[in-house]
Amino acid sequence: MHVLVPIDDSDPADAALEYALTEFPEADVTALHVIDPYETSVSSWFGGEEFPERLEEDTAALLADARERADERGVSIDTDTVVGKPAAEIAAYVEEADIDEVVMGSHGRRGSSRVLLGSVAELVVRRAPAPVTVVR
Repeated sequence: MHVLVPIDDSDPADAALEYALTEFPEADVTALHVIDPYETSVSSWFGGEEFPERLEEDTAALLADARERADERGVSIDTDTVVGKPAAEIAAYVEEADIDEVVMGSHGRRGSSRVLLGSVAELVVRRAPAPVTVVR
């Protein structure tokens, strides 16, 4: 079984990773971080020239933290980063990597734009060609 866990630096994403590591300890787990080019370009206007370096450092730290948390539980995970619109990239990754299950947080860094689910989680539930478990 191959489980995908989309991660950002949010509490729901952390909970999703914990859930995946606990519920699927024997699975191949991949933690995926999607860099949204629109969000990145807008942030770079305000972040100055050092923004790309900070983004790279933040992404590396996020993925290193995911690997460390998995190591603490004796679970081996892979990590990956893609650039694009998060929901579309997650759905495409599921198909391309032959993912059997997606475990993701109910809302991301930017909070909720929907009453019950964040917009990315809602779109992934609708588009992903695999079962999606949403963790609060």
